Amino acid sequence: MAKKDKNIPSCFHCGEQCINEQIYFDEKVFCCQGCRSVYEILNQNDMCGYYNLDEAPGISPPTVHKKRFEYLEDEEVKQKIADFIDDETMIVTFYIPAIHCSSCIWLLENLYKLNPDIQSSRVNFLKKQLKVSFNHQKISLRQMVELLASVGYEPLINLDQLDKTKQPEIDRSLWYRVGVAGFAFGNIMLISLPEYFGLDPQSKEQFSLLFGILSILLAVPVVVYSADYYYKSAFNGLKHKNINIDVPITLGIFVLFARSVYEILTQTGPGYLDSLSGLVFFLLMGRVFQQKTYKSLSFERDYRSFLPIAVSKWKDGEEYSISIHQLKVGDEIIIRNQELVPVDSILLSDEANIDNSFVTGESVLIKKKKGDKVNAGAKHVGKTIHLKVEKELAQSYLTQLWNDAVFRNENTHNFETLTNKISVYFTVSILVIAFATAFYWYGKDAGIAFEAFTAVLIIACPCALALSAPFTFGNILRIFGRNKFYVKNSETVEEMARITTIVFDKTGTITQTQGSKATYEGKELTDKQKSEIKSAVYQSSHPLSKMLYKALDEYPLISVESYKEFPGYGIEAIVNNTHYKIGSAEFCGFRQENIMSGVFIAIENQPVGKFSFDSLFRHGLKSVVDELKENYKLKIVSGDNDKDKDKLLEIFPDNTEIHFNCKPEEKLALIKKWQSEGEIVMMIGDGLNDAGALKQSNVGVSVSENINTFSPACDAILDASVFRRLSDFLQYSKNGVSIVIASFIISFTYNIIGMYFAVQGKLSPVFAAILMPISSITVVSFVTLVTNLIAKRKKLL
Repeated sequence: MAKKDKNIPSCFHCGEQCINEQIYFDEKVFCCQGCRSVYEILNQNDMCGYYNLDEAPGISPPTVHKKRFEYLEDEEVKQKIADFIDDETMIVTFYIPAIHCSSCIWLLENLYKLNPDIQSSRVNFLKKQLKVSFNHQKISLRQMVELLASVGYEPLINLDQLDKTKQPEIDRSLWYRVGVAGFAFGNIMLISLPEYFGLDPQSKEQFSLLFGILSILLAVPVVVYSADYYYKSAFNGLKHKNINIDVPITLGIFVLFARSVYEILTQTGPGYLDSLSGLVFFLLMGRVFQQKTYKSLSFERDYRSFLPIAVSKWKDGEEYSISIHQLKVGDEIIIRNQELVPVDSILLSDEANIDNSFVTGESVLIKKKKGDKVNAGAKHVGKTIHLKVEKELAQSYLTQLWNDAVFRNENTHNFETLTNKISVYFTVSILVIAFATAFYWYGKDAGIAFEAFTAVLIIACPCALALSAPFTFGNILRIFGRNKFYVKNSETVEEMARITTIVFDKTGTITQTQGSKATYEGKELTDKQKSEIKSAVYQSSHPLSKMLYKALDEYPLISVESYKEFPGYGIEAIVNNTHYKIGSAEFCGFRQENIMSGVFIAIENQPVGKFSFDSLFRHGLKSVVDELKENYKLKIVSGDNDKDKDKLLEIFPDNTEIHFNCKPEEKLALIKKWQSEGEIVMMIGDGLNDAGALKQSNVGVSVSENINTFSPACDAILDASVFRRLSDFLQYSKNGVSIVIASFIISFTYNIIGMYFAVQGKLSPVFAAILMPISSITVVSFVTLVTNLIAKRKKLL
């Protein structure tokens, strides 16, 4: 960032320098009328304490078209947006991206001071959400949103809020099951202490049956309620002719409970109910750890999260707001600067400048003429345009893209976890050993045969085996998260270890706009002129203006006397009495044929030169490719042209497949093709144009400059700042699988020791109560210690 010019005052409200204009009010200076208006509102309501919490905490409010929120008066929209509504009270949760500091929280939680009909307002800072309760008979939903917008906190309201059903309450049933199992485990252990230590035989005879029945009563909820996850999973597995790890667990639980009840009621033994409840408790804790994910991140957002709820319709010379679901073929709609076109349309205005980056990923303005088709998802840059609806929302290009079969299938790959693979052989082996033991003892002593048979099933219950993968991959998830790599679930970590092919998108994935190198061609510019150009582009929010501003970082900002923006063409400014035009070649008076793109400069209406920006590859890309090429096949698919092909071939191996000018459906088809050839594919992309490929791939990774921005149908979100560590993350996933295999060996060792005694009919309850928890604790400790140790060696911790 450039240093602020000390000679230019900063706005009291938002802190930005008052370069364009300086508005004085109440002995304070403001950069625009919007900031002054917010200050006046707060001052009139005695809320200037807002400015005491942070220095210049405000946001300069944008200009809002008077009919922009008209759609919020629609009853159907109200019902779908509201969390609760009755005759008087409405409760709504808004997502407000502008929330950024303690002053924001203070202001938003004191909204009742701005309007007494607001009953309460609470901020969830981490999720940037505001929950407001208000009397909708006196202040409408539209007025509520307009009030928030007027103080710089405009809510983001999108189409998915109408399409989705209400979010279900957080499922706490797993924690309830853990609580029941833990309570039973602790109390049964206390009841069993005299048995463990052989205390007071006389008291034992008097109370053993009573304590046994109490233990049964405590264990029943554990068996019936806490462990039902495993019964359902085992049943579903067997129904699909698949033996998963929950089959031997279910078998072990039933045998433990049945034998324990038999021993207690017949007074032939104390049973194993403490081991049973402990087994279920540890298993559920593993499940809790396995289910850890990043609730604040969205791995499944689609185009509806970004399309507006409503659009302006033009009919009989009148403009009014209408839900985009209600648009019909032939309707005339109005799209303003920076708004998305919600449906496929035909341009009625003479011309328009269209940015298709939302769909294609390539931020290039395309000039459209009257009669040209404009696809849904296109962003208009420039003066207001009129379009005629060609297709309704359900038939638009964007919707059709998202309706590909790959998005309708919850599970597109037949992926079997390592634990379930081993469980097939484990279950069969245990059953063979159990029946062989029973057969051996049956001819000698039927009582011992029954005890030995059940003892084998009890001691072989794969508690430690079932815990190893959840705790290993759960800890890896945690470590990935600390390193800004947010993986959806533990199955994704295991799938990453199997990857054979990595496919990269180009623009926004292996390239970046920030820090792009600027090259100037033309008449030499003085330092004074560069400073004036920098000050002019500082006024614009266009991406190229921002890039040029950063390229001229070393030059100081100065006051701009006059400024005007021509959306889609460029800007015009007067700085130090010098007239500048900055923008497209045509706008600045360049007439040459086949002129390359860039930011063109004209001084006093005379063309002088242009700034061009090379594609800048992400920091560390070459080293990432060098590390990956030894173990993976690398491929590139891009919607962009082949202008960077030579540069890519300098970085990637000679045998790298590179596909340019790929449409989204073509990217998806390529992923399917490679998978049909036996490849396990990881797709790394960054936007909606990669959505199909990300979803179809075995592991889809979305690279993002901001983890809370668009990340459709992905399995993981990779913060762009740690892109260079991609190879480390993949290798760490492989390490995780090796750790799980090692922990399986430890678990099998405990099982072998236990079965040595079980097949002889010598397995005592005390021995089982000690061996089973120790095996679980050993495995959990081992995987946690080793995953942390490897992470430290890789500098992930």
